Amino acid sequence: MGDPDPGLDRRRYRGSLTGSVGEVGSAEGEQRAAAAGEMIGPTGSPVPQLPPGPGWGPPPDGPPDARPPTGSPHRWGFGAYVLVEALFLAVSVVIGYLFIGDAAPSVGILVVGLAVPTLLAAGTAVLITALRGNGPRVDLGLTWSRRDLGVGLALGLGSLALTIPASLVYAFVVGPDQATSAVGQVFSGQHVGLLMALFVFVVVVFVAPVCEEIVYRGLLWGAVEKHGAGRWPAFALTTLLFALAHFELTRTPLLLVVAIPIGLARVYTGRLPASIVAHQVNNLLPGLVLLFALTRAVPL
Repeated sequence: MGDPDPGLDRRRYRGSLTGSVGEVGSAEGEQRAAAAGEMIGPTGSPVPQLPPGPGWGPPPDGPPDARPPTGSPHRWGFGAYVLVEALFLAVSVVIGYLFIGDAAPSVGILVVGLAVPTLLAAGTAVLITALRGNGPRVDLGLTWSRRDLGVGLALGLGSLALTIPASLVYAFVVGPDQATSAVGQVFSGQHVGLLMALFVFVVVVFVAPVCEEIVYRGLLWGAVEKHGAGRWPAFALTTLLFALAHFELTRTPLLLVVAIPIGLARVYTGRLPASIVAHQVNNLLPGLVLLFALTRAVPL
């Protein structure tokens, strides 16, 4: 064998040196890009960044931290909502027939008639998502974020700011008797101790909003989105059906006003807890009035 080619050694040296310089340059480039907030692609060059979007309104699918975990498409739709509503009506009729009838019912029976159908409807909705979907956490948006509390409180207070003057105007137009809610009419003239009055307060302010939101801004909302509609059609339909489903036709315009901020909480977070909080805040004032009326602190 002959002597090694000296030119080959020189070429190898230059190639090794060039590669080392390229690696050092790449590392320095990455450090400079990181300091500037840029992303580095697989070739070592910065990746072009899109300009920031507008600073208002939710992204198309809701804020990134508010989007519920994704899963496979659920197998339930409007039929699930119809089933839940039918169950609610059937249980309400049975309780009314068996326990209320023509006799004046006690406050305890009235609370049962108010709470049990709603709880069964919401429980059935949750069960449907567990059996034919991804569970309530995914299908109903029942995931929690600290942002939900702030949005829910803000829109709940906004709802109160809208509904209080709207209620006064509505009562002036149709008369105070027509403006009274169905719950207020049911408990009118009743007198109970503080413990039972507090129980009614908890049902009206905390339990009923959770159940109603699961059915409307959860189950019905998911059924609308399953058929390809976005969040705004879901908002419109759930707001309308929520107002109509109270079966208080004379108060439907007022209930629409109540439902709009609650539905917006679902729109702007992409999840259910914010609308639950907004609904609970909206029910706080009527719940307090009912609490004081049942203890005869104020007339109902």
